[in-house]
Amino acid sequence: MAHTPPLAPSVSGLHLPLAVTRLLPGVALCAAVAGSAMGLQWLETSVVGFAWVEALVLAILTGAAIRLFWTPGTYWMAGIRFSAKTLLEVAIALLGATVSGAAVAALGPWLLLAIMAVVALAIVGSYLIGRAFGLPHAMALLVACGNAICGNSAIAAVAPVIKAEGEDVAAAIGFTAVLGIAVVLLVPVVGAMLGYQATGVGVLAGLTVYAVPQVLAAAAPAGSAAIQMGAVVKLVRVLMLGPVTLVLGLMQAKHDRALKGDTASRPKLTQLVPWFIVVFLVLLGLRSAGAIPEEILAPLEGAVTAMTLMAMAGLGLMVDPKAVAKAGVRVATVAALSALMIGLMAVGAIAILGMA
Repeated sequence: MAHTPPLAPSVSGLHLPLAVTRLLPGVALCAAVAGSAMGLQWLETSVVGFAWVEALVLAILTGAAIRLFWTPGTYWMAGIRFSAKTLLEVAIALLGATVSGAAVAALGPWLLLAIMAVVALAIVGSYLIGRAFGLPHAMALLVACGNAICGNSAIAAVAPVIKAEGEDVAAAIGFTAVLGIAVVLLVPVVGAMLGYQATGVGVLAGLTVYAVPQVLAAAAPAGSAAIQMGAVVKLVRVLMLGPVTLVLGLMQAKHDRALKGDTASRPKLTQLVPWFIVVFLVLLGLRSAGAIPEEILAPLEGAVTAMTLMAMAGLGLMVDPKAVAKAGVRVATVAALSALMIGLMAVGAIAILGMA
């Protein structure tokens, strides 16, 4: 008689694959944190008439506050990682359907060139700051690429190409997470202090904030125009990950051949162009061609918002205070100076382009 495999655990009478059931606890926790963030935003609006801090930022802060007092175990972490990474990437991909190609074209050649220049100068400048403070080559590059492009995603893509050690990766990601929260909170304040309109706030957020969903949080106080501008500017930065990773891989290969005389591995295609960027561009093209019905855009935006909230909750829950503490004062100083330098570059670019 054939052996019958055991059934997976069930939810409301429905048998689910084991891979899905492993994710449920952490995903449910992130959903609860996201729900509490929405509740806090509603409370703000009810009391003072508007939200001082948006739900996306509150989700990060709530998750980080929980992590200070409790470290999720293996029972929770699979779902937390899924929410922080996969849901975030899916949200970014689906965001393409909500942005018309006309918005990208509307950036104009000068802004596109300014974005590429800021990324290139930020990588070089941040790397030099790191080396000046005595950071190893790999750590300095990780901090530089993380700050200049897209935080954890850039660090994860660059690390295997430059053969970075695990400890360096953990420290770089830890500081990127902490600085990412700080930048999200500071962008609206700086924009208000400098008298920026929606366009200026969007460009500032897009040029300085590490992750696309965090750009939405930073730009949200300035309105929908700032959100759209910030998202498009940020996505141009993310697209720089491909050529930057390719260049670093070729440089590493040349270095390895000089030292050992062997043939170094080249970067994988998936490292050059993240899948969610490809999907984003496909959906952007379909939206621009009128192939996506207008009536599904509102539900799609709601789904993107929900997934983004859960992703921010997951990122907050993954901030590791121990990894941050172990990294030391030098790495913290370099990361902070790098973020400050990028902020000054962004303000300069906005002034030169007259987009305040």
